[in-house]
Amino acid sequence: MAISPGFLTDWPWKKLGSFKYIILSPWAIHTIYGLATKEKSEIDYLNITIIPFLLWRALHNQIWISFSRHRTAKGNNRIVDKSIEFEQVDRETNWDDQILLNGLLFYIFNTTLDRASKLPIWRTEGIIMTILLHAGPVEYLYYWLHRALHHHYLYSRYHSHHHSSIVTEPISSVIHPFAEHIAYFLLFAIPMLTTVVTNTASMACIFGYITYIDLMNNMGHCNFELIPQWLFSIFPPLKYLMYTPSFHSLHHTQFRTNYSLFMPIYDYIYGTMDKSTDDLYETSLRKKEDFPDVVHLTHLTTPQSIFHLQIGFASFASKPHNSKWYKWLMWPITWWSVVLNLICGCSFIVERNSFEKLRLQSWAIPRHNVQYLVKWQKQAINGLIEEAILEAEARGVKVLSLGLLNQAKELNRNGAIYIEKHPHLNIKVVDGSSLVVAIVLNSIPEGTTEVVFRGKLSKVAYSIVGALCQKGIQVSTLYENEYEELKLAAKSQSKMVLSKIYSQKIWLVGDELTEEEQMRAPKGTSFIPFSKFPPKKARNDAVYQYTPAMVAPPSLENLHSCENWLPRKVMSAWRIAGIVHALEGWNMNECGETLFDIDKIWQASLKHGFRPLMFST
Repeated sequence: MAISPGFLTDWPWKKLGSFKYIILSPWAIHTIYGLATKEKSEIDYLNITIIPFLLWRALHNQIWISFSRHRTAKGNNRIVDKSIEFEQVDRETNWDDQILLNGLLFYIFNTTLDRASKLPIWRTEGIIMTILLHAGPVEYLYYWLHRALHHHYLYSRYHSHHHSSIVTEPISSVIHPFAEHIAYFLLFAIPMLTTVVTNTASMACIFGYITYIDLMNNMGHCNFELIPQWLFSIFPPLKYLMYTPSFHSLHHTQFRTNYSLFMPIYDYIYGTMDKSTDDLYETSLRKKEDFPDVVHLTHLTTPQSIFHLQIGFASFASKPHNSKWYKWLMWPITWWSVVLNLICGCSFIVERNSFEKLRLQSWAIPRHNVQYLVKWQKQAINGLIEEAILEAEARGVKVLSLGLLNQAKELNRNGAIYIEKHPHLNIKVVDGSSLVVAIVLNSIPEGTTEVVFRGKLSKVAYSIVGALCQKGIQVSTLYENEYEELKLAAKSQSKMVLSKIYSQKIWLVGDELTEEEQMRAPKGTSFIPFSKFPPKKARNDAVYQYTPAMVAPPSLENLHSCENWLPRKVMSAWRIAGIVHALEGWNMNECGETLFDIDKIWQASLKHGFRPLMFST
């Protein structure tokens, strides 16, 4: 929001929320009706291609968003070494409003101007005219409009909204108040309306011009330099005709320089070119890829989880993972992502963070959780994890945390097979089990004397039960086979009970908990998961706590996406474990049957600013 919002700041359809797309429905219906009733010779192909073109614009923008976030996470050629926060992501979620406005105005002009209908596919003279009009009047007028928007009166009421983003992303380019977008549309309409009036317009001319604007806008707002230096060496005058991401980045950090749209020539003419433009460009090109200290290795959960990655849809990634009906409408993208994940043979970077002296990255294995349960996928998944560990070793990574379903013995013995196969690794592999145990134990209310324990047995499960029995807390199980196995882990077997009465209101639950079992618990029961995946909610009169996690310290930077179903600024125990391990400099692996001292890792986590999660789902 601008500092002092002025007239026409908000978009007219803001109150419609996700239903804002309905404003195009009358025009879309009119187009379909005309297509069904008119003769082939009477069909206006410009009219019927408006909706597909709007979809293309949305896809084009999303490609830039994903590409930019991936490249920025890698670190090479990065321009501004600052972080993006949730506030910026929220501010930029309405980037599609300008596409809706574009579509609405297209329909209005197409139906009200005879010369704007039934356009040919190509007219060479119209394309030449568009190029000349853009390079002349549009670029010149934009320069002075932009300088006017930096006058304190207009800046505080309108343009300050755009400049709230110091570290820009491609989509930051279209984050403006409604009134500004009207001014920009009138400006960019000069070439299009001129070609329409002179009967030289064509579909390629209009759609191509808008695609060019999107391309240059997105490219110029990337936070990494991607224009190669050889382009300017081959044709030196190009520096006056095409801007670069580093050129426009200076406008967002310095505010009073580099006002030009896409052609810096007017900044050179009027003396507003930032003196450090060339130096920043060259420095950015020389910047190497980041070498992280800690890597968190994770994987996709459901096919739809691809949208929730930080390199996916920003508005989805900034909220906890959930299943919404409208996501099923994107099944073509979902299906193609599944195919690409099967073809992709290596992990990929999805997020970059920094904390204290550490550089952090999250890498994703291109497999979904259901594939971890299929026996014939075991070898392929273990191969991908092993390759990721070896790549991290080659990059000098200190600690790699395993936030995967590889906690299961049947897959890779809790990660032990990698250490046994490569005993001379310098990198430390951490599965996070000790911190999971610590968080679960500290989630149990003080004064609790008995709990019910139900879930798939694992290293974590045995450790939790042993610690509870040592504290004198009675642990009840539902099934005899679980009772017999857990009794061996209990240091005080008298505290293990095979119960048929379920009066306990604290249930520690893991994988394999069924809805039927949840219904046995009394009203008001608190379900505390010790597994990576939360139980499926079966009732509304119980409390379902989050999977083991802690609130991240405010100093942990670039945290602007949610980790699966966890709320904002909350990190899973598996991810935190690797960070704490690196900060403390512990020189040991935590995999196989190995566990750290539970109290020691809990106190270390608190010391570094991580805080218990005091609320539930």
